[in-house]
Amino acid sequence: MTTTPRPPRPTRLTILRTTVTDPLARPLLDELTHEYSTRYAKPVDLSREYPAEDFAPPGGAFLLLLEDGAPVAGGAYRRYDARTAELKRIWTHSAHRRRGLGRRVLAALEEDAAARGYTRVHLTTGPRQPEAKGLYLAAGYRPLFDLSVPPETIGPLPFVKHLEIPRP
Repeated sequence: MTTTPRPPRPTRLTILRTTVTDPLARPLLDELTHEYSTRYAKPVDLSREYPAEDFAPPGGAFLLLLEDGAPVAGGAYRRYDARTAELKRIWTHSAHRRRGLGRRVLAALEEDAAARGYTRVHLTTGPRQPEAKGLYLAAGYRPLFDLSVPPETIGPLPFVKHLEIPRP
């Protein structure tokens, strides 16, 4: 008797607005720390880089993308200036890459920032993160550096994007 394989169970993706200190964020932040330390061959301590309050309302936010309740991606923003949010910590768990989850997190961060009145977002990514550079270019971010120059000669790669403020 042959059995027909079952189609994969659909997963449910949800956005959770939370804090950097939420235990659900720990696996993603730990993996992000390891990735940065490995790519740049130096120790990184994300907990000391910015205070957790930077990523809390009213000026900031920390979002996790959950798949069936488990964190698979996330990101944050903080106030850069009165009109600009600075995106940070955008991350997809290594077991869940190449599924468009980073783009979903990016869109959720942009939407949240626009809802709080920000009219643009700014971010930097490292020169050894070509995937991130590709994501930001594909999502309509304008590079504030010369794309023809080798990234390692630039240092952090800055980007900017203007946001549309939602109308009530």
